[in-house]
Amino acid sequence: MKRLKYYLLNMRPASETYEEIYEGRMCESFMDKDPIVHNHALYWDGEIGYEIAKSNRLELSKPTVTIHIPMHLLKLEEAEVGVAALDYIFRAFLPYVRALNEGNDNRKRTARENGHYFIYEPGSEVLARNVAAVNLIPQKYYRILKGDTIEILDRLGDNGVKSSTAVMCMIAPIDGAMEVPAYSCVSIMLQVQLPLGKHKKAVQMLTRDLPEAVNCFVNEFDYAGLQRALALHARQQEIRAWLRDSDYCAFVADGSILPREKGSGAPMQGAVPFLSTPEDAVWVAGVRGMAFRKGVTVITGGGYSGKSTLLDALSAGIYDHVEGDGRELVITDATAMKISAEDGRSIRHVNLSPFIKWIPGGDPADFSTEHASGSTSQAANIMEAVGWGVKLLMIDEDKSATNFMIQDAVMKTLIEKEPITPFVERVRELAGRLGVSTILVIGGSSEYLQAADRIYMMKDYCIGQVTEAAKALQRRCVHGAADGKDGEGPGGDGRGTGPEHRQISAPADFSFRDEIDAARLSTRPEGSASEVLKVSDLGFLILGEEQIDIRMLHDIATIPQINAIAFLVRKLINQVNPLERFRKFSLEGQAAEGAENRPGAAPPQWICREREVERLLGEIGEAGLETAYSPFFTECSRWMDMPRKYEILAVLSRMRLRC
Repeated sequence: MKRLKYYLLNMRPASETYEEIYEGRMCESFMDKDPIVHNHALYWDGEIGYEIAKSNRLELSKPTVTIHIPMHLLKLEEAEVGVAALDYIFRAFLPYVRALNEGNDNRKRTARENGHYFIYEPGSEVLARNVAAVNLIPQKYYRILKGDTIEILDRLGDNGVKSSTAVMCMIAPIDGAMEVPAYSCVSIMLQVQLPLGKHKKAVQMLTRDLPEAVNCFVNEFDYAGLQRALALHARQQEIRAWLRDSDYCAFVADGSILPREKGSGAPMQGAVPFLSTPEDAVWVAGVRGMAFRKGVTVITGGGYSGKSTLLDALSAGIYDHVEGDGRELVITDATAMKISAEDGRSIRHVNLSPFIKWIPGGDPADFSTEHASGSTSQAANIMEAVGWGVKLLMIDEDKSATNFMIQDAVMKTLIEKEPITPFVERVRELAGRLGVSTILVIGGSSEYLQAADRIYMMKDYCIGQVTEAAKALQRRCVHGAADGKDGEGPGGDGRGTGPEHRQISAPADFSFRDEIDAARLSTRPEGSASEVLKVSDLGFLILGEEQIDIRMLHDIATIPQINAIAFLVRKLINQVNPLERFRKFSLEGQAAEGAENRPGAAPPQWICREREVERLLGEIGEAGLETAYSPFFTECSRWMDMPRKYEILAVLSRMRLRC
C-alpha cells in the first residue's frame, strides 16, 4: 500500500478528482535507457490486492475498491467456490465493514465531509452478484524503490508468496507488461467515499483501516459456517432436482415461516409455522414437507387467512434463500412466473387468439398496442411466459382482470357478443396439452373449483385439502341454482349451467412469435449521439426514449437485479444493433436527401429474443456480471444481482420500439 499512500499524500491539496490513484502510474527506471511507464491501479497489502476504479464519471471521490483475496488464505478450494459460497463469504465480510463505519462515522458531518464505506446489503436471496466473484489475479511482480519508481522482480518468488497450497497459472497483469503467476481470488467489491480535502484521512481509510479489517476477516473466517451454507445449498439443489424429475412443481418444508415482518423481508416473529396436509406430505432430501403436484391447484380461504402469503412464498421459491429466512426450504420450479393484469403495457406482435376471439380493427393472432387493457395485458403476459418455456403460472385473483379470469353462466348468457375466452376455459388445456401448471389464489368465485385438480383451504394460517368437499359443494350449488329444485333445469335433465357443464372451447393455437426488430432497438434518444440509461426509484427503467414500467414484474427480487437488467439490455442492444450509435448521423443525411428516405424505410432486422438473451447470459456466465457495467451512467447503482432470462425478456417485450 506504500504506492497508494504516496499518491494520496502528493495530491494537490484542493484536488477532489483522485486521478492519481485511478491511473496508478509507475515508472520502471533503467541505467541505460528511458524509463517505462506502467499504469497499474492494483495495490498490495501482502498477498491481498486492492483494485481501485471509478464508480462513475461524476463520483470521482467515491472509488470502487475490489479486494482480491487469494483462496488459499481462506483455505478454500476453487471447486467449492460457487454462487452459494460467494454469497456466504460476502455476508461474512459485512460485519467488518459495519464496524469500520461505526469507528469512522461522525453524525455531525456528511459522508462526503467525513468519509464512509459503502457496501451492498443483500436480502435473503442467494444470487450471483458483481460484488462477490472469483477472478484470476496476477501477483505482485515489482518492487517499489522510491515513490512511484519500481523495478521488475527477476524471480517472482522474491515477493514473499511461499504457500504451497496456492494454485498458480500465468496471466498478463493489468498493464500487460508481461506474463506473471496468478492466483484464483475471491473478489469483494465496495465503495469508499473519501473525505473531501482531507488526504491524510483518506490515507488512513484506504491504506490502514480497510486492510486491517480485511486481514481480521481472513484470520477469523468461519470455515465451518461456510460448510453449513454449502450443505443447505446442496439440499436445496437436491429438492430442485427432485422437482424436475417428478410430478411436482413446488415444495414447502414443514416448519417454514412464510409471513414477513411489515416493511421488511425478515420472517415474522410469532408466525404460525407451515405444516403439510397429511395427503400431500412427502420426504425429500431428508426433509418432510408439502409437495404441490403439477396441474391446476386452487388455494382458497377467507380474508387474512394466509392464502396470498403462501402464494408469495411459492413465488419467492424460484430463488434459494439463506439459513434463517424461514423460506430456505420453500422450493419452486425455477421457470415459474407470477402473472397479473398490467394496464397500459406495450404489446408487440403477440398471439392472443387463445383468449381473445376478435378485436375491433385488429388481429388477435398478431396483436400490437401501445396501451393494453387489463384483460389483453394479462393474456399477453401468459402467452409470453408460455412461449418462453415457463412451466408454472402463479396467479392471484386480486391482481387479475376479472373479465379475463371468469365469466359466470348468467353473464355468459346475458352478453351475447363476448370476445374474451376466460382463463378458466384454458387452464386445463394449458396443463394437459402444454404441461404448464397453474397455482391460483381464489377467494371470490367458484368458477375454478371444477377445473382444479386440487383445492386447498387456508384457515388461520393453516392449510388443509378440501378438493372433494369443495367440488361436491359446488356441484350442489350449481344444480340447485338451475331451477331451485333437486338440480333440475328447464329441460328436466339436471345438467345445470355451471362451469362443469360449460361449453368446451375448441383447442387453442398457442403458437408464439418471439421476434423483435433489432433495427428499432436503441439506447439513444432520437437525434442524439449520447446513450441514456436510468433506473428510477418509481419503478421505471429508462433506456434511450423508452420508459419501461417494471412494477408488475413480480419476480424481480432486488433493486440490483433491475440495475443488472438495465446494463444487460444495453449490452444486448449494442450487440444486435451495433450501427445504432451512428443513427444520428444517418438520420441527418437522410433528412437532407428528402422525405422519401427518412427513417422507416430501413428494412427490419428480425431476431429471436429468447435465443439472443440466452446467448448473452452464456457470455456473462463466462466473463462475469461485472463486464456488463459501465461507469458512464450516473443514475444506475453500482451493485448488480443476476436476473433470470424471463425478466430480461419481459423488459424487452414491454419496449414500445420507436418507428
